[in-house]
Amino acid sequence: MSTPGRRSRSHAGRCLARPLLAAFGWFNVALGVIGMIVPGMPTTVFLLIALWAFSKSSERFRIWLYEHPRLERPLRDWHEHRVIPRRAKALAVGSMKASLLFLALVVAEDWMLPAIVAATMAPVALFILTRPSRPLA
Repeated sequence: MSTPGRRSRSHAGRCLARPLLAAFGWFNVALGVIGMIVPGMPTTVFLLIALWAFSKSSERFRIWLYEHPRLERPLRDWHEHRVIPRRAKALAVGSMKASLLFLALVVAEDWMLPAIVAATMAPVALFILTRPSRPLA
């Protein structure tokens, strides 16, 4: 049995979370749009994060993003077919490699940090590379 104070704190947390999630969603929409313009910057991952944030905060924004004429295609491909286009795969894995190389050669003073980052990136890269590149017929 919950106490009235506990219930109000939970409600207050949800009331605060919705605007924060909506702001996080819009931030990711902005990053996704920038990714459409800047070579090498991903688009789809940011739009998927935005879609998730909007699904938790605003049905209106979620529908707007999912039905947007320019942004909907990668979202629908992922949602309906779990597809990651070949170009997006190449950019994602290439960005991971470049980041790791930069970290290893410029930033890190020893091998520990690059090893931890590589161990974190490897499963993500494997996941990306094992998704289909186009819908299966």
